[in-house]
Amino acid sequence: MTLISCRGSLRCFHFLRVACSVMLLLIEAQADWPQFLGPTRDGVYAGKALSERWPSEGPRQLWARAVGQGFSGPIAVGDRVFLFHRQNDRDLLECFEARTGKTVWQEGVPATYRDDFGFDEGPRATPAVQEDRIVAIGADALVQCRSITTGKQIWEVDCRKKFGARKAFFGFAPSPLIQNGKVILAIGGTEGAGVIALNLDQGTLAWKSGEDEASHASPIATTIQGRQRLLILTREALVSLNPLDGHELFRYPWRPSMSASVSAATPLVISDRVLLSASYGVGSVLLECSDSGAKPLWERKDALSSHYSTSVTSEGFIYGFDGRQEQGCDLRCVEVTTGAVRWTQDGFGAGSVILAGKELILLSEKGELIRAAADPSAFKAKAKAQILPFLARAHPALSDGVLYARSKDKLFAHALAETLPSKP
Repeated sequence: MTLISCRGSLRCFHFLRVACSVMLLLIEAQADWPQFLGPTRDGVYAGKALSERWPSEGPRQLWARAVGQGFSGPIAVGDRVFLFHRQNDRDLLECFEARTGKTVWQEGVPATYRDDFGFDEGPRATPAVQEDRIVAIGADALVQCRSITTGKQIWEVDCRKKFGARKAFFGFAPSPLIQNGKVILAIGGTEGAGVIALNLDQGTLAWKSGEDEASHASPIATTIQGRQRLLILTREALVSLNPLDGHELFRYPWRPSMSASVSAATPLVISDRVLLSASYGVGSVLLECSDSGAKPLWERKDALSSHYSTSVTSEGFIYGFDGRQEQGCDLRCVEVTTGAVRWTQDGFGAGSVILAGKELILLSEKGELIRAAADPSAFKAKAKAQILPFLARAHPALSDGVLYARSKDKLFAHALAETLPSKP
């Protein structure tokens, strides 16, 4: 009886140890910001609790580094931060120590993109990390995959030459999505290569699908009727694909009517529904999706017209930016079920939003950081601080209590939590 009891205790101890290890890994994964819009690609932060209050001068700056051109946002994994930027006609992936800003490695490829409108010519898409791989795609649709520990190149694919990727108005912008060992890219290629999946290990083609031109919105992974699905907002429609083979399950035609327009806000999954929003007179639509198609629950031009920033959702309400960036944006709260506007904060300007618990972490294009309640009754700012210079257009990363955000030519790290990891 004693031997059996000991064996049972050992099995129980082993089970608890494994369970604890799994829980620690999940907690660490939640603390990371490994891709555009965070771990679940919906702008939600689920890591370390943030400080209740900021100092009067604003959150403590940990470090700042000069960087090159681009609107690609930073990402953070473990004790490393990564930024994709352009310097001296090279698209560089740079790895920094998260606590010090010191460069660990910097590697890149020649940059060939030339902007037709005289804007910034750096990368637009934010890289994605999975295990020891980081994947980035430049404004000229050149994909590079590197080791996150050494920066060594593992593979490279020129999507213009290989798949006929089209330039779009402001260069290639959709951020890569890594799903089930595949890199999903909405490149707007020709001959059935509107969306492609490359094998993460070697960069070989797994499948291609569709003929649509790419929008500036990024692909997302979700579950529809219990099955894994990809959702891609192309220049023409919302398209649902089977991630295993790229088979198109449905498409919902949706785009601005004018040709000179850009749809850049990524689709937002709200339970079993999907929100699409864009400027240029189109507004928003909430869709109920199944493999057989998408049905609009409401569609309104006066609810929310997101130019480039993706909204967040909390407890039945949507919080996001309404209006064109160059014409001035307002901040809004919209009811999920009806599309009714609960409140509008006029003259807010363009920016990005992260949901942290029941709070909104807002970074304006002017570089002002605002902490506000995710409250449908009214806009309630709790704290404000000027932390960046003008033109903070890239979406920031919030990882393990630290906000990483870039201006036009610098990358900054600010502590939003009271306790931070020790230096590497």
